[in-house]
Amino acid sequence: MDLVDVLRKNALTAMKAKDAVATTILRLAQSEVQALQSRVERELTDDEAFGVIRKLVKSNQETLAALGESGERGETVRREIEILSALLPKRLSVAEIVAALSPVADAIKSAASDGQAMGVAMKHLKVQGAQVAGNDVSEAVK
Repeated sequence: MDLVDVLRKNALTAMKAKDAVATTILRLAQSEVQALQSRVERELTDDEAFGVIRKLVKSNQETLAALGESGERGETVRREIEILSALLPKRLSVAEIVAALSPVADAIKSAASDGQAMGVAMKHLKVQGAQVAGNDVSEAVK
C-alpha cells in the first residue's frame, strides 16, 4: 500500500472517529502529495511522498517554535506533528548510524575533508537503504 492510500485510509478512519485535527492534517498531507504528483505528471516514489510529509512536519515544528510551548494552537500543532511523524519510516539514531558505518570507518577517517567523509558515509548508508537525517550523519562522522 503506497502512502497516498495510507493517507486516504487514515483520513477516513479519523473522520469516522470525529477527530477533527487528524482529519484536517491527513487531508492536507494527501492534497500536498497529490499536488506534487500533478506537477511532476507521474506516480511519486515513496521517497518523494515521504519528503512531502517531512516538509509538513518541519513546517509544523517551525510553527510550534514560533508559537511557543503553550496555548491551544500549540497543542494542536504538536498533535499534528505526532500524526504525521507516525507515517514516516523510522530514522536511525546517531548510535545506530555509527554502528552502520563501522565497515567504512577507515575510509571515513582517511578522507581529506569533512565533506568527503560525509560523502563516503552517505553513499554507504544509501546503499544500505537506511533512513537518516543529514545532521545525525554529520555528528556520527565527527
